Amino acid sequence: MIYFIGAGPGAADLITVRGQKMLQEADVIIYAGSLVNPALLDYAKEECKIYDSAKMTLEEVIEVMEEFDGEDKLVVRLHTGDPCIYGAIREQMDILDEKNMKYDSVPGVSSFIGAAAALNAEFTLPDVSQTVILTRMAGRTPVPEKEDIEKLAAHQATMVIFLTSTMLEELSKRLIEGGYDPKSPAAIVYKATWPDQKVIRTTVDNIAEAAKEEGINKMALIMVGGFLGSKYERSKLYDPSFTHLFRKATK
Repeated sequence: MIYFIGAGPGAADLITVRGQKMLQEADVIIYAGSLVNPALLDYAKEECKIYDSAKMTLEEVIEVMEEFDGEDKLVVRLHTGDPCIYGAIREQMDILDEKNMKYDSVPGVSSFIGAAAALNAEFTLPDVSQTVILTRMAGRTPVPEKEDIEKLAAHQATMVIFLTSTMLEELSKRLIEGGYDPKSPAAIVYKATWPDQKVIRTTVDNIAEAAKEEGINKMALIMVGGFLGSKYERSKLYDPSFTHLFRKATK
């Protein structure tokens, strides 16, 4: 059996209980070495075989899976955060389907959730934003034209931008072209939940300069939107004047 497991955002104790259990039982672990905290490998048993997929092609990863699955070994494919976001798992699963190899998935805590915790922030504030856009800018790999940053920025929703740390001047430009005021609040979270985490609060027009001052050019999430401000309406959920299924209004 092959398990695709989300490693969580960084801190070794933020993997799920199920994910930790699978790591402890695994005969083989193939982990994304460029992003996954190596401390997670401490959960592996001594005889477990470990492969760093940062140095491997898709074909080589599948070859390892096929070899050990054929020996009835438990194989763990360990991806950063939650593998459903920028995890490139679909192409692996499609090949496993073609080979009639069984697999399952164990979700993980995504880095964008870890970043919200680092900021002590709520992405969905009443009358500010009820939508979270997870995206990235086109770089060496493209994005669909309909998902250009400026088009998404026009919604003025909460935006979390992945894989863009080397293009921050262009990002600011496009966010502003899309409708954000240059002084709209923004934040940079570098290596959310890792021991060397950094949290920088800034504005849309200053994202690149703020990152430069801190020497950040990789492994950072950029967040933009009114959720980083101080103005919002109180939630109706706990409002004494609001009736819902579990409570009647008292005012």
